Amino acid sequence: MKLIFKRDALLAGINITAKAIPSKTTMSILECILIDASAGEIKLTGSDTDLGIETIVTGDILERGRIALDARLFSEIIRKLPEGEATVTIISDDRFNTTIECENSLFTIPGRDGEEFAYLPYIERDQYICLSQFTLKEVIRQTIFSTAPNDSNKMMGGELLEVKDNILKVVSLDGHRISIRNIQLKDHYNDIKVIVPGKTLSEVSKILSGDNEREVLIYFSRNHILFEFDDTIVVSRLLEGEYFKIDHMLSSDYETRVKVNKRDFMDNIDRSIILIRDSDRKPIILNIEDNNVNMKVKSAFGSMNADMTAHKSGRDIMIAFNPKFLIDALRVIDDEEVELYMMNPKSPCYIKDEESSYIYLILPVNFIA
Repeated sequence: MKLIFKRDALLAGINITAKAIPSKTTMSILECILIDASAGEIKLTGSDTDLGIETIVTGDILERGRIALDARLFSEIIRKLPEGEATVTIISDDRFNTTIECENSLFTIPGRDGEEFAYLPYIERDQYICLSQFTLKEVIRQTIFSTAPNDSNKMMGGELLEVKDNILKVVSLDGHRISIRNIQLKDHYNDIKVIVPGKTLSEVSKILSGDNEREVLIYFSRNHILFEFDDTIVVSRLLEGEYFKIDHMLSSDYETRVKVNKRDFMDNIDRSIILIRDSDRKPIILNIEDNNVNMKVKSAFGSMNADMTAHKSGRDIMIAFNPKFLIDALRVIDDEEVELYMMNPKSPCYIKDEESSYIYLILPVNFIA
């Protein structure tokens, strides 16, 4: 095999596929990136058996072939080569010894037979949805923070993707909060309901350009999901099982509704966090009376008391939250003002817009006034 690349194009492809390389594995072939130039284009592939990423890299094929190279070593070599338009030549022989040459540098490293590398699973392309890369990247950003990847309940490490009546609903939860985004799709699609690992969505988000003019196709099969965009495909296993019955957890009832300026609200909460350590778990107490929200924090490091103007309807209420959960939700909302809906100090608080395009449910915590 003999291939010629531009250094920056090759490194970009390596960076994409390396996101699927496992940090620990008992299968050494999974520590490799596959270079496949057996057909008319050059593909790089990384896989950890649950997640696979394949991308096409522009280059010249002088001799066809397939070779698997240690991902860490390959990446470090290419990264250290001169930036810009430098040309990289990769040659492998019948024993899979591989030379990497660029300007005055020449590396020789061992490779592996590309046939040892498992192909990504084949996914039927009949059930799918289409949306912009910007929309998908935003939806992931606005929900991924409330997954619980280390929880014993594997469902909390994934996100629900449900298509119904041309609405894409994306849901995540971690036992203390729920994040929901509802996206109106442009075309008509069949109903779909799958649970996607949070790790998959996180890696997809890192690769997406975020361009509103460029689309991503998402294909669904019984056990897998496939994202196709630009010159890249990402294939992932789905989580098996039944997702939580979210509709049973939501309510439209409330006794108090308050509208606040999002930036002012965030800034006050952010200041309060200065006095809170993880081991403290001290809440921020909101005392909502008339058209004022008083925010109070007291910890071993000091206390803070702040007031801000609000527009309230309904009953006065005093309620407390983990301030991080409030900040996480507010940070991903783009509106200048946000509305909070509350029933009582023991019931969930909802942050949502009138169209319910986003809903953030946050459980309150016990407090001593």
